[in-house]
Amino acid sequence: MIDIIVKLVDKKIAYKGSDGSIYFSIDKFKDYGKLSHLDLKSLKKGASKRVSTDEYEKENISDFVLWKAYDQKRDGEIFWNSPFGKGRPGWHIECSAMALKLLGSNIDIHCGGVDNIFPHHENEIAQSESFTNERFVLHWAHSEHLIVDGKKMSKSLGNFYTLRDLISMDYTGRDIRYMLLNSHYRMQLNFTFEGLKAAKASIQRILDFVSRLKSVKEEKDGDLAYAIIKKEKTRFIEALSDDLNISLALSTIFDLIREINHLIDDKKISKKEALKTIKFLKEIDKVLGFIFIDKKEDIPKLVQDALEKRIDARKNKNFTLADELRDFIFDHGYVIEDMPDGARLKKK
Repeated sequence: MIDIIVKLVDKKIAYKGSDGSIYFSIDKFKDYGKLSHLDLKSLKKGASKRVSTDEYEKENISDFVLWKAYDQKRDGEIFWNSPFGKGRPGWHIECSAMALKLLGSNIDIHCGGVDNIFPHHENEIAQSESFTNERFVLHWAHSEHLIVDGKKMSKSLGNFYTLRDLISMDYTGRDIRYMLLNSHYRMQLNFTFEGLKAAKASIQRILDFVSRLKSVKEEKDGDLAYAIIKKEKTRFIEALSDDLNISLALSTIFDLIREINHLIDDKKISKKEALKTIKFLKEIDKVLGFIFIDKKEDIPKLVQDALEKRIDARKNKNFTLADELRDFIFDHGYVIEDMPDGARLKKK
């Protein structure tokens, strides 16, 4: 950080203020304001022409601080020695120093919240490019904020939830992940329990589809499913290539489910095609991460045994016992799905 500041001072882009702090002269950087679409000529600069705080509004645009001179009342024992005297670095210079040290002069993608565009990222660009004489970032990706029922998430408002809270309400990590992924990163995500319930239902629909694919036994191969997979794969890639259009990308999954389900209903899909469909889902799940979970669920032995006994009871037309075993399995957290090729267990 000190090396960057020293060079900026030597280039007369930074200077020492009357308070002993080092400031960046925004007039010396011709592209200042480009990221946040500032019109410097139409904005009234701060009365002091300098701002020593790290965060401020566009209306107070001023030369920003690189190094804060030591103030005993404010800083106490927190200071470092430097060529400019005792003090500490400003917030913006810290990020430039880390990026330049770890990533080099050029960054392909720089992410952050929309609240970081000004002044933080604007100042990062100015000081980094003035130091290196190179373009700092090729692409910026600024995400919007998470709100709850249309309001800011806050403990004081009683609408603050942790992942642990949601999981204790019988939602899974994949349910929550789907809900968070379902909105474009540049749009506010309004968290509601209705939305989370919808996410849970969507996940279950996908998992049911995977189970149905696994039940396909037809050996005669066709090509209808292959054409659907090829089409939806192309659409999925194109959607994500369009500024991470995740909503459109997710819609391709449900279009795939609808079309392939029709083939299953009409017995026009082979086992080989079904496995190819699962392979495609695994491929896109490397991006999404909510369909196939590595950790295998261990169904309790007493539940497995109850299912076997129920199968035997139904074969022997002992439907009273079969219903009792079904209820037993349900009470232990599972439901039975009767499929053409047999019964399977699914967590409630």
